[in-house]
Amino acid sequence: MKKFFGTIGMAILLMVLVPGARAYASDGRQIARGVFIGPVDVSGMSISEAESAVTSYVDEVSAQAITLVAGEGQERQFTGQDIGLYWSNTSVVEDAYSLGHQGNIIQRYKALKDLQHQNHIFDIEYGYEKEIVEGIVSECAEAFDQEKINFTLTKTENGFQVSDGQTGYLVDQAESVSIIEDFIQNKLGGDNASVQLSVKADQPQGSEEELSLVRDVLGTFTTSYKTSGASRSANVANGCRLINGSTIYPGEEFSVLDTITPFTESNGYFPAGSYLNGLVVESIGGGICQVSTTLYNAVLLSELEVTERHNHSMIVNYVSPSADAAIAESGGKNFKFVNNTEHPIYIEGYTTSDKHITFTIYGVETRPSGRKVSYESEVLETTPASADEFVTDPSQGVGYVGTQSAHLGYKAQLWKIVTENGETTREVVNSSNYKMVPKIVTVGTGGADETALSQLQTAIATRDVGTVKAVAGALAAARNAAGTEGADAANQAAADAVNAANEQLRAQTEGADDAETIQTN
Repeated sequence: MKKFFGTIGMAILLMVLVPGARAYASDGRQIARGVFIGPVDVSGMSISEAESAVTSYVDEVSAQAITLVAGEGQERQFTGQDIGLYWSNTSVVEDAYSLGHQGNIIQRYKALKDLQHQNHIFDIEYGYEKEIVEGIVSECAEAFDQEKINFTLTKTENGFQVSDGQTGYLVDQAESVSIIEDFIQNKLGGDNASVQLSVKADQPQGSEEELSLVRDVLGTFTTSYKTSGASRSANVANGCRLINGSTIYPGEEFSVLDTITPFTESNGYFPAGSYLNGLVVESIGGGICQVSTTLYNAVLLSELEVTERHNHSMIVNYVSPSADAAIAESGGKNFKFVNNTEHPIYIEGYTTSDKHITFTIYGVETRPSGRKVSYESEVLETTPASADEFVTDPSQGVGYVGTQSAHLGYKAQLWKIVTENGETTREVVNSSNYKMVPKIVTVGTGGADETALSQLQTAIATRDVGTVKAVAGALAAARNAAGTEGADAANQAAADAVNAANEQLRAQTEGADDAETIQTN
C-alpha cells in the first residue's frame, strides 16, 4: 500500500514540477520539447512528421555544392547527390520519441527535466558511395598533383652541368578521403562547405653537391650498325637519344622500355626489320634491340644490378651469343637494372656518322683500382639449319621470290671474369637459347590462276631456289606480255621454265628411288 501511494505521489510531483509533462508523457504521438535531430527541431512532432522533416533537410544538404581545395586555384566541386548521399540512421526518430516516453516514471521525469535546461541533439548519420568519393579524390590528384623534378646532370662539351630540382606536391588520397568523410558526418550543412584536401610535399632527389661528384667512367660499350638501312639506323639513333642524359639515383630501377616507348612515328621511329616468331618482319622501331644490347654491356662493365634481361629469339650479329638484351613491348621483354652504387649515375649515349652507337655510364668509382672486369661468351651447343622452307604468299604478286637467311640454333652462356689482387674468378651471369630457323623462301601467288599455281607448286617441289625464281619470273613475264607482240616468246619461255622444273623434279624422284633400292638391298 505504501508503494502505491508513493507512486501516486511521484506522479503528482511530476505534474507539478514539470508543466506540460503530463501531455507529452501520455500522448503516444508527439516528441518531447527540446529534441533535435541534427539541426532539425522535432519538438512536438509525431514520428512520421519528424521523419519527413529530417528527410527534407537531408535532401536540401544533398543538393549543396561541396568544394574540394588543394591549393590556390585548384578546386573541384561535387554534391551529395553526386555521391549518392542518404540518411542512414533513420531509426534515430524512434530514439528521439523515446526520450521522456520510455523508462520508469523517475527516468521519464529526469529526461523531461533535463530538456528544460538543455536541448538534446541526436546526430544524423549519412551513407554514401565511398567508391565515388575515392574516384573524385583520384581525379583531383590527377589534376592537381605537381610531380617533383629531381636534380639532374647534363654532359656538354665543357663538362657536366647540374640542373636544379623542384619540390612536388601530391594529394594524399587516403587521408583526403578520410577528411571528406569526417566533413560529411560532422560538418555537412554548415555555412562553410569547403574541404581542404591533404597535400604532401615531395622533395626532389639529389643536390648540386652530390651530383658534382659524378665524374668517373664506370663502364662503356660500343656496337656497329654499318649494315643497317636508313630506317633502322634512324631507330637506333632515336632510341639512343631518348636514353641519353638519364640520371639514376641509388636504389632506383631504370626501365629501357619505359624510357624509349611508345614505338610510334610521332616519337621518332620508322618501320624496319625485327624478329617475330622466327621471321624477320617490318615493325615500327625495328632495330631498337641494338640500343638495349649496347646499354646492357655497358651496365655489365659498370657492375650494376641487372633485374630483367631477355635474349633474342634468334641470334644477332652485333654482339656475341648471350651478350644481347632484347626488347619486345608486345612480348613482355624489357631490360631493367638498378643503380646499386651509393651515388647517382649518369648515362651518356651517342651515335656517330659511321654508324656506331656508344653508351657510357658515369658515377663515383669506389671499386679497387686494380680490379679488372670482362665478359666471355661460351657456346654450349649449336643446331645447324634444317632444309630450306618454302611458303606461298597471296599478298605478293606472281614473280616475287623473297628469301630470309637461315639462322643457326645456339645454347650459350655469358661468363663474368674478375681479376683482383692477382686472383681471377669466373661466374655465369646468364644463359640463352636461340632458335634454329631454316632459310625461308617466300613465293608470291597473287593473281595466279589454277594453271600458274600448279606450275609454281611444281617449281617449289624441286626445293631449288634458282628453279623457283626461273619459273616465277617466266610466269610473271608471260602475264605482263599478254596481248603484246612479245607474248608468244614470253609464253614459250614460261613453258620452257616449267618443263625444266618438271624434268628436275622427275630426276630427283628417280634418284630417291635408286637410293631407297640401294639401302634396302
